[in-house]
Amino acid sequence: MGVRFELQSCHEGLVEHGLIIPTGEPGVFGRSAVFEDVLERFNDLITQAGTEDRAETCVFPPVLNRRVLEKVNYLESFPHLCGSVHSFKGNALQALALAERARAGEDWGDMLGSTGVALTPAVCYPVYPGLAGTLPAQGRIISILGWAYRHEPSDEPTRMQSFRVREYIHAGTADQVSRWRDQWLARGIALLRALQLPVIEQVAADPFFGRAGRMMANHQVSQQLKFEVVVPVISMEEPTAICSFNYHQDKFGQVFGIRTADGEVAHTACLGFGMERVVMALFVHHGWKLAHWPEAVRQQLWPKGAPA
Repeated sequence: MGVRFELQSCHEGLVEHGLIIPTGEPGVFGRSAVFEDVLERFNDLITQAGTEDRAETCVFPPVLNRRVLEKVNYLESFPHLCGSVHSFKGNALQALALAERARAGEDWGDMLGSTGVALTPAVCYPVYPGLAGTLPAQGRIISILGWAYRHEPSDEPTRMQSFRVREYIHAGTADQVSRWRDQWLARGIALLRALQLPVIEQVAADPFFGRAGRMMANHQVSQQLKFEVVVPVISMEEPTAICSFNYHQDKFGQVFGIRTADGEVAHTACLGFGMERVVMALFVHHGWKLAHWPEAVRQQLWPKGAPA
């Protein structure tokens, strides 16, 4: 297959072959049964790769206690990405005014008030409050597949407002979690290369906001606290990050009162696979029809028999 790494050809291919379903809002779309099947099979491969971790599995809703965002200073670092949940709290007369504005196509957001929840911006965030207290000697490892929201409306198909991430989170001593993060970086690269994706790793930084954010990003890069694995999807010059591997040092241990077995402040690390991005990368590199994919890739994803 002659691969065209272009935004338009990627989006058109996904839509024309029924893999994603536009909704009229940039970065928000439906997924077809075929798309979801590939995603589920890839999720299975991640689980297999993490078998030796003996991770605990958790499931959280796509909303988060907004106090968690406040405690981790999310609004200082990423105010441009936040999605706060608001709801109507007025009386009957105000409700009529709200409906009239909506019918007239006018803005009605100022008639809503904030609730106790926000959309989850990072799948690992709900985990840390539950780790408070003293950890066992080996620490704890949590596995989670969840929805994240970031306010980044875009016509670029890989830049979604709502997307899924498969994460593992490790809390323990600095040595435990940093070694584990590096082990998973090697695992992740091996997993993606087995699916014949031409991935490379690179030191990265989070999209911090403002001048202070640039200083935080520089610190993150200089300390090699974040690695990303990237692959061309819509551009050869600017490949897309499809997974990241992050060492938080003792940030969350301090904020949420997480202690190691010897009483020290715990360190944490997490890794996350951007599930939709991986699926898109597979279709772009191997073809829009599963029947055209390399047999070795099909056997990896469907060991009991690939779909026609």
